[in-house]
Amino acid sequence: MMRQWRRWLPALVLVVSFALPGTGRGADTAEPLLVAYNDGLAELYGDEEFVSIATGSKKPINRAPAVASVITAEDIRAMGATDLNQVLDTVPGLHVSLSTLSRLDAVYSIRGIHTGFNPQVLLLMNGIAFPELWTGAHPILFRLPVANIERIEVMRGPGSAIYGADAYAGVINIITKDATGLGGTVTGGRVGSFDSQEFWLQHGATYADWDVAFSFEWQTTDGDRDRVVKRDAQTTLDEIHGTRASLAPGALDTRYDLFNTRLEIGRGDWTFSLWNWRLEDAGVGAGAAQALDPEGCQSDNLYLADLAWHNTDLHPDWDLTARASYQYLDNNIKFHIYPPGAQLGETLSFPAGMIGRPDDSSRIAGVDLAAIYSGISKHKLRIGTGYKYQHMKTSETKNYGPGVVPGVITDVTDTPFVYAPDRSRKVLHLSLQDEWQFAPDWELTTGIRYDDFSDTGDTFNPRIALVWATRHNLTTKLLYGSAFRAPSFSELYAINNPVALGNPDLEPETIDTLELSFDYKPTLDLQLGLSLFAYQAKDLIEFVGTSSKTAENARDQDGRGLELEMDWKLTETLRLRGNYAWQRAEDEETGRRVADAPGQQAYLRADWRFRPDWVLSPQATWVGDRARAAGDLRDEIDDYTLVDVTLRRSNLLKHLDIALSAHNLFDEDAREPSGGQIPDDYPLAGRSIWLELSWRI
Repeated sequence: MMRQWRRWLPALVLVVSFALPGTGRGADTAEPLLVAYNDGLAELYGDEEFVSIATGSKKPINRAPAVASVITAEDIRAMGATDLNQVLDTVPGLHVSLSTLSRLDAVYSIRGIHTGFNPQVLLLMNGIAFPELWTGAHPILFRLPVANIERIEVMRGPGSAIYGADAYAGVINIITKDATGLGGTVTGGRVGSFDSQEFWLQHGATYADWDVAFSFEWQTTDGDRDRVVKRDAQTTLDEIHGTRASLAPGALDTRYDLFNTRLEIGRGDWTFSLWNWRLEDAGVGAGAAQALDPEGCQSDNLYLADLAWHNTDLHPDWDLTARASYQYLDNNIKFHIYPPGAQLGETLSFPAGMIGRPDDSSRIAGVDLAAIYSGISKHKLRIGTGYKYQHMKTSETKNYGPGVVPGVITDVTDTPFVYAPDRSRKVLHLSLQDEWQFAPDWELTTGIRYDDFSDTGDTFNPRIALVWATRHNLTTKLLYGSAFRAPSFSELYAINNPVALGNPDLEPETIDTLELSFDYKPTLDLQLGLSLFAYQAKDLIEFVGTSSKTAENARDQDGRGLELEMDWKLTETLRLRGNYAWQRAEDEETGRRVADAPGQQAYLRADWRFRPDWVLSPQATWVGDRARAAGDLRDEIDDYTLVDVTLRRSNLLKHLDIALSAHNLFDEDAREPSGGQIPDDYPLAGRSIWLELSWRI
């Protein structure tokens, strides 16, 4: 009954808002003057940041109907970050952990919500999702250089009313530099510890009314070979069968080569972009089955083409957008699931190792239409619809499993013995949203979205957000939102897999979230934020079991917490930024805390411009209060503090910038929680030193 009520409440509010008197064009001409006055005060107090992630159109971040964070290119330069994950780890309530299920893949744990493949967070590139169909999350082993990032918008909390599936725990939108943002030619490079190197070349300009932006980035590293684990899954098998196959003690394999290329061309209302992200010879972390695998590797090739039309001139009351996109992702994987000499039973042995090559290629074609209508006084109405076709084709060679003589490499593509059959999915959506300025200092945003999945059914997801400009320097927000996540292809269809099996009877994950947020600026130089939240998550999908895991709707989860933020300009040359987050996420049935998610985390950065064109930026990140899973008898997970520092000199010789960075300055033995097969947890990278040069032509 409660879920039926929440579905239709936003629609009822929409109808009532248009039916109320005083919503015509001639109503109350004094109110816009008051709004303009308050907006002027807001500008005086420095609310210069705008976000579009909350509603689909630009809005000052303190007035946006969501709890959002913005990280700019200048922030990224100051913190000395080399990839996206380092940047995201500075967001309150968001922690970048490591997957115990998928090759030490990055897990974006938001407010205690995460699973092994991490499909609960929607990752966007300039507003377009680019998921791995197999996992439902970002591409496996996805890491992104930062030289071409203009800004990152992060919305904590559900976003399905705007973005549909997978906008469950949060949404991350990466916005790249356009021709204006690049403003010429920039080339640069970085060298660092672990035999790490990086190079970038960028150009942005206008040629005969054509805006052109191009970026090429390359990264390579051997990874920190001192990230050694003492035992792995094969160690236990050796003890059972009397073999000596394990490669532990040994290092986690985090090597990779990465190419990131983007071209954007725009003229008038039209913009075309083509993005290629290519990962080559990437190490598989702790191995597919948590058995060390230095011979294993993964290579990915992602293409995303996007054609967009945006017009505000056809009619003064209409803002129109049409977008067509096409994604192609090819994954090539080589696993030694267990090393040479492994024995898995009394008679089942693998002298050359248990070898698997589960490759796949996927295609996603989509069309999205959105129209914003502002012709009704005090209302901004957004209507959207779209369609996506998703298809995944699998291929596999291996020396184990049904249809295979043990130890003999066999191609099982297009047979019943492959790890998953080819699958397709069609998704249709329709959304409606209204932003209603019903009083000078009050705005009510309501929305609802309908999604229909060809294989898992349909769903409605509403949102209601009340934003009150309580004073010229204080904004209060009361937010409610729901979200869902359809099971991924792996969760539904994985078969003949020694690590994880699918379950076609899964139910979608759902969540209801309530938030209360305050944005307060007591002085011109100090901005404070406080967000309180509570949520109920239902039918979370986990791969459960001991050896081969099976996808199940494993638990319902209740969570609550708070997030504090500070931005303080102490002097003209010194600025402090920081945040603190506390959360308690619990299994609804048992009352036990959700494993591995930080109960507390804190971040602090200082930017000190001690001389013209010089800036020193130390930062510290603390992660603590993490619980083990039920039945895990290992010692408690250790807290850790990582300290980084970056010294940057700009405009050297007018066009040259130089920076020196140290990550994990004090060489902290920081660890992320592992499963029981690797009992000492996953060590993070030790101290690293980086030298960066960039030249603007």
